[in-house]
Amino acid sequence: MVYEINTRVLLAERARELGRPATLDDLPDGLLDAVKTQGFGWVWLLGVWQTGAAGRRISRARQEWREGFRKALPDVREEDIVGSPFAVKAYRADAGLGGDAALARIRARLAKRGLRLMLDFVPNHTACDHPWARTHPEYYVHGTDADFSREPENWLSIRTAGATHVLAHGRDPNFPSWPDTLQLDYRHERLRAAMMGELSRVASRCDGVRCDMAMLLLPDVIARTWGEHSRPADGSRPVVEPFWPLAIEAVRREHPHFLFLAEVYWDLEARLQEQGFDFTYDKRLYDRLRSGPARAVREHLGAPLAFQERSARFLENHDEPRAAATFAPEPHRAAAVVAYLAPGLRLFHEGQLEGRRVHVPMHLGRRPDEPVDDALVDFYCRLLACLRRPEAHGRWRLGECRPAWPGNGSFDDFITFTWEGDAATALLVAVNYGPARAQCFAPARLHGLAHRQVALTDLLSGARDERDGDDLGARGLYLDLPGWGRHVFEVR
Repeated sequence: MVYEINTRVLLAERARELGRPATLDDLPDGLLDAVKTQGFGWVWLLGVWQTGAAGRRISRARQEWREGFRKALPDVREEDIVGSPFAVKAYRADAGLGGDAALARIRARLAKRGLRLMLDFVPNHTACDHPWARTHPEYYVHGTDADFSREPENWLSIRTAGATHVLAHGRDPNFPSWPDTLQLDYRHERLRAAMMGELSRVASRCDGVRCDMAMLLLPDVIARTWGEHSRPADGSRPVVEPFWPLAIEAVRREHPHFLFLAEVYWDLEARLQEQGFDFTYDKRLYDRLRSGPARAVREHLGAPLAFQERSARFLENHDEPRAAATFAPEPHRAAAVVAYLAPGLRLFHEGQLEGRRVHVPMHLGRRPDEPVDDALVDFYCRLLACLRRPEAHGRWRLGECRPAWPGNGSFDDFITFTWEGDAATALLVAVNYGPARAQCFAPARLHGLAHRQVALTDLLSGARDERDGDDLGARGLYLDLPGWGRHVFEVR
């Protein structure tokens, strides 16, 4: 369970409370204690690394970006536009956040509570004013004067001692380039060594990393994105071996229990798991929960369990819109039960539990004040209590649903699954993932039901019932739920 914090935004709010600049030392003990009490094992501090003046200047100059800034923060001021945290100038904790010394202290405070620290690693690109742009321009993808003339939005002309270089802005193959970044060239052997060194230094200051756009480093993705530009500009022999297996192995020689989480899309998740990542984003589940129907969600959860257990489930993060603004209240709760009680890593975003609705662009260091949704807080408290139970970390099995009577096709709207641990209890999760009332029988494939009475307690509502264990395992539990209705039963 990972709790993601937009560090710069949260510390800006803390600074207003304190009446002075706030650093990582000012993250309240009460917040850290609450995160631990809620059952999280990890805190992801997003955006602690040093960014540069170039990133801030570009963020403030882009009028189309400003429109998005004003939509999220109508009274946005110049000083609120602090630049993207993914335009990294140096892997040092930003001085305004207290520097590396404060980073070490917050890591120690987390460790005292049994919490581990996750930070960002941005492998695809650097800030435009990263020192390498002038000391090692060969580390970047190069273009020509013709490229710059034809597509000035995708290239940057930089003058170094005795030469002018046309360097590519960072990008993925499906979207415009990121003008506040420069694209690293992973076919350059010395660049790869330099980035492995950066990753090693990051790994010495935290317990795990979330690797931004990790799939962009795959050799075939590089070739598809850059074509003829994907050869080292200095004429050195291009390296075509994948970067991640070597880099992950090198880190684990020094830090055997270090965790790697990949941001990855385009159905490349399994490949990155094979290359050594512990967990990979599960954007497919998120998209299917947003669009439905239940059958698509069930089919996704039918993937091999080894893949499921290494998938990172979420309903929002800093890239996605806020869940409370994306899902209506009842679908939100139904989606949360499915996503977070599925196997794998469970990722929550600061503000999600309280129902924040405004998605703050990463270039901003301030967000608007929003009211707390008390009803949503209560729901998430109950859901987090389910996730703290030992059964929710045991053996998971996707369930089946049968028609409640001939001709009733509403059973297809149900998603059911079970969790079993070593105790005499199990969890049975049942969700009507559709807008209309639906009925079904859901067989409970659990051990120890035969010839016993079984007590069912809904951990979300507190309702209790008793059923015959033989009937529960054979015919199944009869369910009649309104649209988006859900149960998380303790089966005793």
